[in-house]
Amino acid sequence: MVEAFIALGGNVGDVRAMFDRAVAMLCDDGPVQLLARSFDYRTPPWGVTDQPPFINGAIAVTTTLPPHDLLARTEECERALGRNRARERRWGPRTIDLDLLAYDDLVVIDRDLILPHPHLFERAFALVPLAEIAPERMIAGVRVREALARVDSSGIEKLAPR
Repeated sequence: MVEAFIALGGNVGDVRAMFDRAVAMLCDDGPVQLLARSFDYRTPPWGVTDQPPFINGAIAVTTTLPPHDLLARTEECERALGRNRARERRWGPRTIDLDLLAYDDLVVIDRDLILPHPHLFERAFALVPLAEIAPERMIAGVRVREALARVDSSGIEKLAPR
C-alpha cells in the first residue's frame, strides 16, 4: 500500500455533495482506502478569474493501484459524476475536479501523468486543504506547510461542516 493525495474542486452546482459522492466512489472498495479528508474551503478562482468561487478540499488515501490506474480511477469518477473535460474551458467552471497531487515519493513525467502535480506549489487552493491533513508531509523535498507559507492564501475561507 502506498499513500496518495488527491485534490477536490468544483464551482458548479452542489459541489460539497459532489465531493461526498466522489470520495465514496473513489474509496468504495479495497484498492483505495480513505485515510483523511480536509474541511472544504471557498477559494477564489485561479487561472480564469471571471467565474464563481470554487470549493476545494483534499483527501489522503492508501492504495494498491499503480499511479496511472489511480489517475484513471479519478477520471472515471469525474465522468460518472457528469464531467466532460472535452467540453470545458481550461481552468473554467466545473462540477467536479479530481487532481492526483502526489503518490508516495514517486516522480513521474510522461504524456499522461506528471507527479507530483506540476502546479501544486503554486496553488494555495490545493495547499491549504493538503496542509490541513498532511502539514509535515514531504513532497519533492518540500514540507507541505512550508510550501503553503510561500504562497498567497488570502481570500480562502474554511467552510463549516455540513
